[in-house]
Amino acid sequence: MCTAFLRIAWLLQTSSKAQPFREAIDLQKKQLFNHNQRVGCIDYNDVEDYVIDVVFSKAFDLYPRDGGNFHVPSAALLKTSRNAEIARHVVVAAVPLNIADITQENDYCKGSFDEDQNFKTKSVLCMPIYNSDKKIIGVTQLINKINGNPFNESDANTIEAFSIFTGLGIHNCQMYENACKLMAKQSVALEVLSYHATAQNDETEKLMTCDIPAAENLGLYTYEFNDLPMSEDETLKSTIAMFRDSNIIKKFRIPYDVICRWTCSVKKNYRPVTYHNWRHAFNVAQTMFTILYTGGLIPLFDDLEVFALLAGCLCHDLDHRGTNNAFQVKVESPLAMLYSTSVMEHHHFDHCIMILNSEGNNIFQSLSSEEYRKVIKMLEHAILSTDLALYFKKRGDFKKIVDEGEKEFQEPIKKDLLKAMMMTVCDVAAITKPWEVQYEVAHLVANEFFEQGDIEKTQLGEKPIAMMDRDKQDELPKMQVGFIDAICIPVYKMFAELNPGLEPMFVGVSNNRNNWQALAEDNERKIMGNGQAKTTEKDKENEKEKDEIKEENDSPQTIKPPRTSKVKPDQPLTARKSSIKSKQITPQKKVAIKEPKGKTKICTLM
Repeated sequence: MCTAFLRIAWLLQTSSKAQPFREAIDLQKKQLFNHNQRVGCIDYNDVEDYVIDVVFSKAFDLYPRDGGNFHVPSAALLKTSRNAEIARHVVVAAVPLNIADITQENDYCKGSFDEDQNFKTKSVLCMPIYNSDKKIIGVTQLINKINGNPFNESDANTIEAFSIFTGLGIHNCQMYENACKLMAKQSVALEVLSYHATAQNDETEKLMTCDIPAAENLGLYTYEFNDLPMSEDETLKSTIAMFRDSNIIKKFRIPYDVICRWTCSVKKNYRPVTYHNWRHAFNVAQTMFTILYTGGLIPLFDDLEVFALLAGCLCHDLDHRGTNNAFQVKVESPLAMLYSTSVMEHHHFDHCIMILNSEGNNIFQSLSSEEYRKVIKMLEHAILSTDLALYFKKRGDFKKIVDEGEKEFQEPIKKDLLKAMMMTVCDVAAITKPWEVQYEVAHLVANEFFEQGDIEKTQLGEKPIAMMDRDKQDELPKMQVGFIDAICIPVYKMFAELNPGLEPMFVGVSNNRNNWQALAEDNERKIMGNGQAKTTEKDKENEKEKDEIKEENDSPQTIKPPRTSKVKPDQPLTARKSSIKSKQITPQKKVAIKEPKGKTKICTLM
């Protein structure tokens, strides 16, 4: 049936250029009905790649003289009809079948699709119907030419062309049915996921009954804020404090149980990965709270924008898997197939919407339809802006605006650009924290990167980039300096120029850069020192050997035993293998860093 598929391409091309697709099908139907008493189409679902017992799922019988109406034979009739038996033969043999006089054929049982005994089948032309995978999905039958003659080659060509269009129709119907089933499955899956993703009532009630301190008492207005000593419950209470002290809860009439349930649900939907977890999201939101109120940016935004920014910060990494966008694309994950750009960021936003649509979690329920549309759009913009690839694209435009002295940001385009840069400022704000906090957080980030690098090594068989290669963890200080110079210094410098109230962040990142640079230089000195010490020892040994050879040449020529390395009597024989001393390892500097809950850990600087 290769010609059939060549004809498919030709027919599709012809129908698209010469006449509408529907007209082409109508022309085929008209030609068939004018020359045949009955046209039948039998749908066949082949479950296996090979045929054992052909079972037809449905048949359509067309009577040209009855206005072209469909007649659907019963399932019982399909099992015993003569026409179905012929169709089975065509499916199994995968070839057309032309019977001039069926009364002369003893291979088929009696009966027909129609229970009307007045209709007598004489001649049959049966053609297989193929889908795009060249699998048979049904058969088309022509029964009894009106002129009483047997079917000829011209009739075979006609029904073959008609079968092509029929195949397209059946294939589209099957695709639609499959899509409906998949949508139903998705609906069930989302319902189950929504139930398990939503915070339980006891969690919500516990938070509702807690006394929420003032944001100022919790230190939420300070750039030096440190969440490490805080418990999980304290982070939840601090989140409620930010919404309350921003007047968002009162302004937008959010039921207290809804804001508490939503906060607990958001926390629950962060995976326990090393860095991109609930703690990171909470810190990003706290930084946004600080730059708005302490940094002096709050006059630039209305209440709805503040609401969207804080909610966006809390949701910006929902369901993060501990791997980046490049990894998702590399492994061809379902997320990468679903989103073409900003893979994880789109997933974070969709997950945010799923929580909002869960019962009792819609913190925007009191908004008007227009306000709701605006806040969802702002929420999406905020979350997608955390993709650093977009930051690099927008940074130049933002710098130009800052250099021009813009202070008001009333134009929508400029304000969107400002909000996008603010999301980046908050997302990487750990780089501006006091050194003890920055040092520990940097190692959390590095460990998450190393975990991805380990997967790339073991499962993908690839060598990861340096920042994700555990074998290069000693280069962390150097990599931190590179990260600060490429991403952090430029954006914090621009914001310091934009508003003096934001200068502490620029000072913080500059101080941390100096600390990382000092560690990087210290590492370089250690490497150079070890290499120089090794070279010096080798030079001494070479000079010693030269002196011994010179003494031998100056002494009388006598036969001497081969020289051996000088080894002390109590030295093991293995020491004879090398006369070069082993490399001396310089003790590494240690710094005391506080962990949560007042504990102290000694970390070795690399």
